[in-house]
Amino acid sequence: MAKEIEIPDIITVRDLATLMEVSPINVIKELMSNGIMVNINQEIDFDTAAIVAEEMGYAPHQFVEESDEDDAPETAWQQIIADEDASDLKRRPPVITMLGHVDHGKTSLLDVIRKANIQEGEAGGITQHIGAYQARHEDNLITFLDTPGHAAFTAMRARGAQATDIAILVVAADDGLMPQTREAIDHARAANVPIVVALNKIDLATARPEHAKQQLSEVGLTPDDWDGDTLVIPVSAKQNLGIDDLLEAILLTADEIDPQANPKGSPIGTVLEAKTERGRGVMTTILVQNGTLKIGDTLLIGQNYGRIKAMYDASGKKVKKAPPSMPVSVSGLNGMPEAGDQFTTVKNEKTARKLVADLQREEEEELLDRRSSMDAFFARLTGSGGDKTLYLIVKADVQGSLEPLVSSLNKIENDEVKIDILHASIGEVSENDIMLASASEAVVVGFNVGIDSAARRSAASHLIDIHTYDIIYHLLEDVEKMVKGMMAPVFEQVVIGRAEVRAVFQIRKIGLIAGCFMRTGEARRNAMARVIRGKRIMYEDKVASLKHHQDDVRQVREGFEFGVNVGTWNDYRENDVIEFYVTRRVDP
Repeated sequence: MAKEIEIPDIITVRDLATLMEVSPINVIKELMSNGIMVNINQEIDFDTAAIVAEEMGYAPHQFVEESDEDDAPETAWQQIIADEDASDLKRRPPVITMLGHVDHGKTSLLDVIRKANIQEGEAGGITQHIGAYQARHEDNLITFLDTPGHAAFTAMRARGAQATDIAILVVAADDGLMPQTREAIDHARAANVPIVVALNKIDLATARPEHAKQQLSEVGLTPDDWDGDTLVIPVSAKQNLGIDDLLEAILLTADEIDPQANPKGSPIGTVLEAKTERGRGVMTTILVQNGTLKIGDTLLIGQNYGRIKAMYDASGKKVKKAPPSMPVSVSGLNGMPEAGDQFTTVKNEKTARKLVADLQREEEEELLDRRSSMDAFFARLTGSGGDKTLYLIVKADVQGSLEPLVSSLNKIENDEVKIDILHASIGEVSENDIMLASASEAVVVGFNVGIDSAARRSAASHLIDIHTYDIIYHLLEDVEKMVKGMMAPVFEQVVIGRAEVRAVFQIRKIGLIAGCFMRTGEARRNAMARVIRGKRIMYEDKVASLKHHQDDVRQVREGFEFGVNVGTWNDYRENDVIEFYVTRRVDP
């Protein structure tokens, strides 16, 4: 009987895979087989998800929420405390994420709020990492995450949004909404967190706040003074204007969502960053989201673990414990985790080692399964059957390079092998590109682009090769070689010698042997041969034996006599011709 599952109206591919307890790759493959191209974080509707679930052996039902209109989708922190006793829950400081375009003033706003000049320490005034800080406003503690705004750190920004309660969208009043601003909005909405807009740089003569508000309305963030639900606070980090209003808006929004945690529960949280420091080893900045972390606790973060030797708060002071919503840097891990990894605590390092060993064993088993699937892929590439389509994922540095590249690639295909470009876009190779390549057995090619760290890890895990080039014709040449490798091999027969049967001998336990004279070329023991009588081919098979006098030989050259047996043929006659040939592959 099929296992029943409840699927909501809208669900991401990742969440659907988790619901069915299967790999997201298998879900993507199933969707692709139905003609739907998606990535792991893309949302699909119930009907689409139901089709996939049924084909994977489940009985899907549509999840119907209760009619209470005030119920909102669960946020990350609500999921974390879902198993906690309500009587143990306490109010905790809200965690705020600054999102927005690269130079719209996120770090400058934090600088004013924390009254500490950190911006000068950043490379070129651009934030290069996720920082975490705490500030007080009217006896209320607020935790701030400063996420990078540059497009190169999109993945880190997304993880920052998932760890937060409220997203502050920083929009410059002169520039308005930029592509990265719209991307930040998508991240915040995906995390189901409320958005407060900080309309920065209102002091500039070029500021156009009403135009920016119009743009916000067009993306569904209608300002409160336009009868909307979004708090839009005019501020100037440079002139220190509107900062108190922004903090009041944060606390007002926090009152509405009422973030809670159990200080006595098991410590759980998120890694914000990790780096190696001289004299301290690996220093990992983490945000505690539930429970209270203490010196001496043993952390388990993926395949990294260790007992906490020292713990520091955002100002660098040593602390002995960290309650919910507090960011701290800890030392003691045996390796460097990645930003966005989740941490838990275990009894001791012995327990951690056992859990890591079990995890590594599971990953090795999955790797073997993936290798078998890759074997099938390489068999297809060498033309041993199956689909004759070369699937490509193409990345380029600029649109001006991408369009002619795609056009040139499409011209390489021929009648036998088709090129299917599943995805073509500008920007570096990302984790989503690798997930799509793994699910579709595609090849990733890039022109003048880099590979982000998450994509490198995913490519190594899923055995995906990434080919990058800085000369476009080298890329085209390699793709052409791939196409040729997928074409069915073309073989031709090459005659290497002809012999005349002059006598037939009966050999006990073997049967008839043809005594021959080699007229032209040579006979080889590893060759094929055909028996010709007149103009008719009587028989064709491998050479079974080849003898010169009483000795077995590998070859017989022109002008020599020899004995031969072809396959199981047993009807040689004088004057028959035996033609020897080999089969050679012809390069396309």
